[in-house]
Amino acid sequence: MGMSSGGGGGLTNEPNVTPMIDVLLVLLVIFMMIIPMSRKAIDTQLPDPTPQPNAAPNPDQIVLEVLPGDKFAVNKEPIEKPQLMIRLKAIFDPRPEKVIFVKGDTMVTYANVIWAMDQARGAGVKVIGVPPK
Repeated sequence: MGMSSGGGGGLTNEPNVTPMIDVLLVLLVIFMMIIPMSRKAIDTQLPDPTPQPNAAPNPDQIVLEVLPGDKFAVNKEPIEKPQLMIRLKAIFDPRPEKVIFVKGDTMVTYANVIWAMDQARGAGVKVIGVPPK
């Protein structure tokens, strides 16, 4: 209980804020430690928003197309789903530059495109890109 120093002689009720400040500081330290650990990042390379109109495609580029009905095509050559990994390995094993472009049809599911990208990674592809429209 606190007594006022003035002449009133009454009691004053003032909350003790020291424990509340201690709890606040502990919570602040906990949140400062948890926030950086919870951040996850994915490295991406986005295409240039203003492509050059005169840029001709490189004939050595490999384009993997994901088509409706679990069908795939590598540079317009149709490939069945079980043979995709074998064909990509045959293409990329002798190449020093392991870059592929994945083009998904608008009617395929996202899971099929991700599966195709996983197959390309398994075949040794280091860089996966998305061709401009």
